[in-house]
Amino acid sequence: MVPLTMVNYEIIIQIVFAAIISFILVFISIPTILTVAKYKNLFDEPGTRHVHKHRVPTLGGLAIFLGIIFTYSLFRDWFEYTSIPFLIPALLIIFAIGFKDDILITAPIIKLLGQLLAAFIIVGFGDIRITNFHGFFGLTPDYFTSLFFTVLFIVFIVNGFNLIDGVDGLAGITGIITVSSFSVWFFINNIAFLSVIGAIICGSLIAFLYFNLFSKKQKIFMGDTGSLIIGFLISIMAIHFMEYNIPEKRAELNYTMTSAPAVAMGILIIPVVDTVRVFFLRLSKGRSPFAADKIHIHHRLLTLGFSHIQIASVIGACNSFFVIISFLLKDMGMIWLILLNFSLGILLFQIPALFIKRKKRKLLTRKKKRAQY
Repeated sequence: MVPLTMVNYEIIIQIVFAAIISFILVFISIPTILTVAKYKNLFDEPGTRHVHKHRVPTLGGLAIFLGIIFTYSLFRDWFEYTSIPFLIPALLIIFAIGFKDDILITAPIIKLLGQLLAAFIIVGFGDIRITNFHGFFGLTPDYFTSLFFTVLFIVFIVNGFNLIDGVDGLAGITGIITVSSFSVWFFINNIAFLSVIGAIICGSLIAFLYFNLFSKKQKIFMGDTGSLIIGFLISIMAIHFMEYNIPEKRAELNYTMTSAPAVAMGILIIPVVDTVRVFFLRLSKGRSPFAADKIHIHHRLLTLGFSHIQIASVIGACNSFFVIISFLLKDMGMIWLILLNFSLGILLFQIPALFIKRKKRKLLTRKKKRAQY
């Protein structure tokens, strides 16, 4: 193990190379993908469920997938760092169900079955599992409980990232903040292969954000392909983050997290809280938790008049706040930190709803006054 005070320049060089290669691959592939999308008429059409007003290609996830998978394969061959078992087969399944949904609408049950299959491959065959609950109520999972809980966790995070991809830049910025947070911890502890994977993801997302946020003539959406892939990779990073912090392995680390699951929740606060809140609201109204609507946090900020980039920036700032709080309070105690993160998350996510109610009351008051004259 390299002491914390020493800089591991080899890891830094690999991280920089990984980010640059993935950035270049995505940056040069998107114009070609846009050309094909326009030629084949592969657009996301405006409608009641969508917030955009113009036809925009949705194949940004294809570029992200190519950038990630090619760079990942390149580093496995050149640098011979530890790879994640069965990652590529699992990613191919996630890519297939996302890509099909971006071109032809896929039934939710088919998407769910594909996610479960990909999760089972990485958990059952790759043996990437949550093996320790870190003292949560004194529970210790057996193999099958560990298997079930890990698959459930992966599917939840994948769908969480898919659900927040509703306005320009939001999934990309949230993905960069989340991946960077895990990657910084991996780098501090000299876990090279996960630091490199984080750099690959961030490089791809930065290139994508240029076209998604700033390009007027070459605008593209991430689509389900991109959001599902990013959610899947982040769930794997979160599992590794928690597993490296189990009591048996902490002695090998430079910077430990005694409340690792709670810190992971803080890093993943945006998809976690928004998904739980939206599912609860839908179920409370007797609707399917997977039914499409406009009650996500980004929809409420749109109602208040925020632009897409403002929404992505505000939510990104909130995400960064929770990351900092979680890192500072890493030894607070897992249950207390989970309660703090979740309570603060719900509170912050309810603020836009209060402003919307206030806005509606003002409009109603104005109408009543006009009716009196």
